[in-house]
Amino acid sequence: MTNDLFDLTGEVIIVTGGGGLIGANVCRILDRHGADIVVADLDESRGSKVADQLDRGIFHHLDITDVDSIDRICNKIFDNHGQIDGLVNMAYPRTNDYGKRFEYVEKDDLMANISLHLGGYYAMTKAVALRMVEQNLEGSIVNFSSIYGIQAPDFSMYDQTEMTSPIEYSIIKAGILNFTRYLASYLGQDGIRINSVSPGGVFNDQDQRFVENYEREVPLGRMAKPTEISGAVVYLLSNAASYVTGHNLVVDGGWTIK
Repeated sequence: MTNDLFDLTGEVIIVTGGGGLIGANVCRILDRHGADIVVADLDESRGSKVADQLDRGIFHHLDITDVDSIDRICNKIFDNHGQIDGLVNMAYPRTNDYGKRFEYVEKDDLMANISLHLGGYYAMTKAVALRMVEQNLEGSIVNFSSIYGIQAPDFSMYDQTEMTSPIEYSIIKAGILNFTRYLASYLGQDGIRINSVSPGGVFNDQDQRFVENYEREVPLGRMAKPTEISGAVVYLLSNAASYVTGHNLVVDGGWTIK
């Protein structure tokens, strides 16, 4: 392989949740590979800060739970650029009381978070994919799932901490995986590739006991750095992955092999 396989020069790529911990790093590496980046985030201050650090970055306010907001950003991008070549779904919408233990999660809580997160991915992906089809653009879409979309949480990780892994999270992330596979099959005839990335635990100043518990179970012996997820996204968006669709690329230091 040559570096040209990973060249994204001239490609317009939307990164939802682009102002977040992993999202900001994804934006930076896509920028280094030549893409024009649309940093799409609900938080204008956070998203604008990331866009300002890029050579070819612009910020657009986006609420993926609002179809009008989605239509506005897609229309603006087509007006300004004439194309959308890639989409990275990383936004993480949730209710204010999200994160409760299973026994305290009511059905309405569960359904609200599924609607916000999985429903938001659906609405954003649909809007972009249909525009790609209309414009005969053979684009690429990457959806962020998680190792907890693949297998059940190990709740011993949370012993002696105030943390837990919410049931909504596992249901949503598992749903994203089959949503990705479904659309890869449905849109393959249009030349649109859709894949997912499932990161393992990413260090973000979590409770030290949790970090120690987690790292004991990872073959590489540590949590991921935020910068270590980005390469998977570059690969899946680039010509290096031109025959890859419906795939879930796991970036977890070996967590899921055990």
